[in-house]
Amino acid sequence: MTEPFKAILLDSLYVLNYPASGHLFIPPAFFDYIKPVNWDHVRDIERHAAFAQAKETLDMYPLVPTKEDEFTVFMDYYATFFRSIPRLKATPEQIEGIARSLVYDPAKFTFFPDALEVIPRLAANYRLAVVSDAWPSLEDVFVHAGLREYFSAFILSSQIGARKPDPRMFHTALDALGITAGEALFVDDNKKNCDGARAMGLRTALLCRDPLVHLYFRLTCKTHRVIRSLAELVD
Repeated sequence: MTEPFKAILLDSLYVLNYPASGHLFIPPAFFDYIKPVNWDHVRDIERHAAFAQAKETLDMYPLVPTKEDEFTVFMDYYATFFRSIPRLKATPEQIEGIARSLVYDPAKFTFFPDALEVIPRLAANYRLAVVSDAWPSLEDVFVHAGLREYFSAFILSSQIGARKPDPRMFHTALDALGITAGEALFVDDNKKNCDGARAMGLRTALLCRDPLVHLYFRLTCKTHRVIRSLAELVD
């Protein structure tokens, strides 16, 4: 028999919010330090290569428990990034300013309208938890948006030392809420993450905001409920 439904576990990025700049690693103050005209002269292939090179530094920090630790990580990240694009001639002061913006600016993400509308309604009936592959500063983003109070648990990969679909992410959330897997619904925009949650016994919803992606998974995915908006959770 299916257990009573008590909680909803939600991914953050592209489920509840998205980068305000359009790029996860271009924080709001980026162009206060790097002139847009200089950035525009960098070829796309150079940018992609620099971001890929910098991403390798993140693997050196599997556990990032605090925002201070996060700042150290992104000082390293942007130092590596700008070494890969020497023509920008980024100074240590510019690198520090960009890293601070990435870590300490809570306006770095914008929340989807359906998230702003639905989260308070869901919290009235279910316990909510964020389960996200992210860093400690994400919690400030929710506080800034006035949404943190609706979440009973905030589970971040950098503080667990594991990333979804590692079962440790889900176990930590379930333990924090004091519920079993069968009492929870997990919502993510990544099918592999939903597969991992489903394998543990959680109910799952795959969020596809893009209409073509939504149609594809509605036709091909039989293991998860496929939704296009968080409003469907209320319905």
